Amino acid sequence: MKKLSKSGLSAALLAATIWLPLQAHAGLFDDDEARKALLDLRSKVEAMRSDLQARIDNKSDKSSTLDLINQNDATLQQVNQLRGQIEVLSNELANAQKRQKDFYVDLDTRLRKLEPREVTIDGKTAQVDPNEQRSFEAANKLFVAGDYKAASVALQEFVQRYPGSGYAPNAQYRLGSAYFAQRDCKAAITAQLVVLKNYADSPQAPDAMLNIASCQSELKDKAARKTLQDLIKQYPDSPAAETAKQRLGGK
Repeated sequence: MKKLSKSGLSAALLAATIWLPLQAHAGLFDDDEARKALLDLRSKVEAMRSDLQARIDNKSDKSSTLDLINQNDATLQQVNQLRGQIEVLSNELANAQKRQKDFYVDLDTRLRKLEPREVTIDGKTAQVDPNEQRSFEAANKLFVAGDYKAASVALQEFVQRYPGSGYAPNAQYRLGSAYFAQRDCKAAITAQLVVLKNYADSPQAPDAMLNIASCQSELKDKAARKTLQDLIKQYPDSPAAETAKQRLGGK
């Protein structure tokens, strides 16, 4: 049998290592070159394994990083959407608050217009609401303008609606005067008797009695003289009492 050379043996051993498990111990071979070749091969295989693992790990890291970037982008989009919604809600809230403030300001203004106000009527202070005051002033304006028919209607409505008003004595007296100006003496007497009954301590009471006496005279009623006498007794210091004295003195 032909004897193998050292180089042939080394080649055979190197080829054999490819089929043997990578964990086989180098001590199985006596040849130093074969052992060295085996170790070199193992080193290369280990290097390749390490490089492959590194590439796998690197790819995994990149995938993880890419996933995180995608998640971050999605989160940023959601945050931007929420910011937009918050901005819209903030604007709506600001507008709602402004509308509410305007509503309360308007409501307060309206309520203030409806609140009773203190006025001085015939030297006395009284609480009257704005509608009450406007109603009297409108009726009185008709009376002053000489529209006695319209004034009598407006004054009648006023005293019926506001019998306890500070303007009521004045309105009731002017109602009688408006009837008298229309030569409706019976209605005038009836209206002025209400002044004497309900507002006997008002400044209009003496003039109401004088008006009654005038109506009685127009009606040829003898009670006119007694009415003048009662006027002087009940309201002696009033201008109406002086007028009554003059009328009685002339008779």
